[in-house]
Amino acid sequence: MPLRLAMPVVAVAVAAMLLASQVAAKDPGFVMPKPADAKAYPAHDTSEKEKVTIAADPYDLPAKTQGVFRIKYKEEDLLPVLLIITNGAGQPVALTGMQVELVTRKRVKIQPATEDDIYRRIARQPLKGDQPSANPLPFPRKVKRSVKKEEQQEVQDSRFAAKAVEPQGTQAGFLFFDVEGIDDPLAGAHLYVSGLRNSQGQELIFFDIPLERYLERAPVK
Repeated sequence: MPLRLAMPVVAVAVAAMLLASQVAAKDPGFVMPKPADAKAYPAHDTSEKEKVTIAADPYDLPAKTQGVFRIKYKEEDLLPVLLIITNGAGQPVALTGMQVELVTRKRVKIQPATEDDIYRRIARQPLKGDQPSANPLPFPRKVKRSVKKEEQQEVQDSRFAAKAVEPQGTQAGFLFFDVEGIDDPLAGAHLYVSGLRNSQGQELIFFDIPLERYLERAPVK
């Protein structure tokens, strides 16, 4: 290739590489927030006997989700809640049997969405048995789409996955709750956490986290 033709090709290639790096810098993907001690969050509950504190930090505002998630969970009627567990004792706490439940002020009980649940919601695929029946009226329907690889990676990286909390340590991760059709799901709601066990295998008392405490300190939407 003549030199005068090769130089423009090289210039284009370099420009493309620079553009790709700029795009990557602007969109780093999911970034896990660095957790503080659980007692630092407004909505928390502490077992003084076991020296364990659990906090819940909902990511319900654009100011909080921006820079953390690429998926717009609110548009999918999913509520991300950062669960933070701090163990101030001298022995580890096992989380393998942990159970979490969100109970709204109207006593609607919601379990954390599974990974597959989240994928179905993102792809706008109805659960088996939930498909709408044929209707002659032209109601709008959401169009199905596939789940992108980077979205799958975000879900996998963000979900709470710790199996234990080391002594004097903190573990954190997101739980996602399906709040479709629920107005103001945090008002008067409680997050209940149970199934934690100490090093002797004894179950800790359940934790009751009033999410109203978060709303009292959260900025106005």
